[in-house]
Amino acid sequence: MKTKMTSRFTLIAFTMVAAFASAGAMAQSTSPDNVPGHPRVSEVNSRLENQQDRVQAGVADGQLNAKQAARDEKQDSNIAARESRDEAEHGGHLTKQEQKNLNKSLNKDSQRIHKQRAAG
Repeated sequence: MKTKMTSRFTLIAFTMVAAFASAGAMAQSTSPDNVPGHPRVSEVNSRLENQQDRVQAGVADGQLNAKQAARDEKQDSNIAARESRDEAEHGGHLTKQEQKNLNKSLNKDSQRIHKQRAAG
């Protein structure tokens, strides 16, 4: 019974992660303000993608449950939304301060993911 529930949660988590990842990719690719190759934007996007991969890997190997994955995806989504607002204000670019603030949030999120995966 417990393995059935674990499998069910894993399936739900995979579905949620895939939905968030595809929605984020579509939003990024259709944004006219997105300037590919801008170093600060690229760094933040790269970190977001890396953290999404870490969450997916944690779900896949059972270190994260669906609730943890959903919380982590929501946090990443909030960070991505902040990034989009900041970019819209500056023609597709991020200021150094905006990058610093986003990286601070990404660091907190990264630490939480690490702790969850280590405890799982």
